[in-house]
Order: sequence, then structure tokens, then C-alpha cells
Amino acid sequence: MAMSEYQVTGMSCGHCEMSIREEVGQIAGVENIEVSAQTGMLVVTGAESVDDAQVLAAVEEAGYSAVRAI
Repeated sequence: MAMSEYQVTGMSCGHCEMSIREEVGQIAGVENIEVSAQTGMLVVTGAESVDDAQVLAAVEEAGYSAVRAI
């Protein structure tokens, strides 16, 4: 399993979380998505490493911005 963490800005509620979950969930290879408006964190898990650019683009499509967490 490969896990990637991202810091998302602009989330404030459950609807924000749902929007991001829907967009990121469309990426091939994504198996699990944990997103928290409270912490601003997005954790994406897949059998293989998921492309950061695709995740960041999906978050942007949902109306938010993100950066890869270290």
C-alpha cells in the first residue's frame, strides 16, 4: 500500500470533504481517501503510488488548493 498526505486549504465543512472525496475518488488506483476539514489533511491510499499531480488537480477541480505534506 502506498500512502500520500496533502495539506488542503479552504475546507470548512463536511460538504467540502465530500467534494474532495468525490473528485479524488475518480483517480485510477485510489483505494481509500481520508479527508478532514478540521485538520485540513487529505490522505490518499492505493495499491500503487498515486500521481501527486492528479491528486492536486482533483482537489483544485473541487474548488480547493493543496500541497504535498512532508
